[in-house]
Amino acid sequence: MTHRFATELQELKFSVRAAGKIALKYFHGEVKSWDKNPGDPVSEADLEIDAFLKEHLLTAHPDYGWLSEETADDKDRLTKSRVWIVDPIDGTRSFIAGKPEFTISAALVEEGKPVVAALFNPVTDEFFEAVEGQGSRLNGRKLECGTKTDLTRIKLLASRKAFEWHKWLNEVPGAEFDHLNSIAYRIAVVANKAFDASLSLSAKSDWDIAAADLILSEAGGITTTTKGEKLIYNQERPLHDTVISCGASLHPPLMTLLADFIPVHKRK
Repeated sequence: MTHRFATELQELKFSVRAAGKIALKYFHGEVKSWDKNPGDPVSEADLEIDAFLKEHLLTAHPDYGWLSEETADDKDRLTKSRVWIVDPIDGTRSFIAGKPEFTISAALVEEGKPVVAALFNPVTDEFFEAVEGQGSRLNGRKLECGTKTDLTRIKLLASRKAFEWHKWLNEVPGAEFDHLNSIAYRIAVVANKAFDASLSLSAKSDWDIAAADLILSEAGGITTTTKGEKLIYNQERPLHDTVISCGASLHPPLMTLLADFIPVHKRK
């Protein structure tokens, strides 16, 4: 049976795969880059992919809104029930450094919720996709995230220093810590059972996480703030204080662990 977002999924998959070819052209060649702000790099590849995706996706659906890291924010998106949310290269720093830890991330959001998503690492040829109510897949294989129910020996994409600072290490005996530069990639590999959870204790934007959020939720996982609040997209301020992603059964003990955490900008 054809689902109601079948057309959008095909358009998104085609566009994101084509954008992957643009990324590889620069990744295997030379790429110019500069800082938008101190410590916030952007490259010519980011801009070319952004323009490409915007043209293709909005030409197909001119009545949809647009929100992207590399496009000036048009608040007209707030009047739209459906909005494309895009990060042309999530993990730009790794991309510039020639490390295969970046993704092209794109999602269609309807009334604040992701309903179609595509996430592509063109170097490793990992293509994640998801549609609301239809499950998520990696290169055609259905994804199911882990079912771990406790914090013992968990595999975390998180800062070990943060756990030391907040004195959480004793609460996660035997935990393994790792890092990937792309937040979207971190969430997606949790959906693939490569890790049990991804913890980002600093603010992240809609474009960082919208696609990966749907991919994880359709694999049986959940993404919330450290307080357990679900993420709502396409708001006036498209920013989320913290982002915690894990299997649904691991979420309660993680929320208990993080109960006293206060985001940096809210501390007095």
